[in-house]
Amino acid sequence: MSGKNHRLNPLASRKQLLIAESDLNRAQLVQDWQAVADKVHSLANRAGIISGLAAAVGSLMAGLTTLRRKKSASASEQPSWLQTILKGAELMSTVWQVFRPQDRGQDGI
Repeated sequence: MSGKNHRLNPLASRKQLLIAESDLNRAQLVQDWQAVADKVHSLANRAGIISGLAAAVGSLMAGLTTLRRKKSASASEQPSWLQTILKGAELMSTVWQVFRPQDRGQDGI
């Protein structure tokens, strides 16, 4: 055996502990950042769903209000069956545009 002393001096020992602690903190930060990103992604998805529902309800209410207003304004006139079918098709088209499945891209957003 050589006569060297293999003990770490206090400064080198402290340095190694600080490096190890820094590595642990870095790993914890990555985990915390991923958790925050997951929460934000979930919140964005919920906001998209709520936005879609609000748009659908708004379109439906606007359509019903328009139909009701036209009905009360022309109560004496009887619309032709063709006009009724066209108005119904227009309303269904609006509802379909709101509720139809949309292409959400590769990552599902």
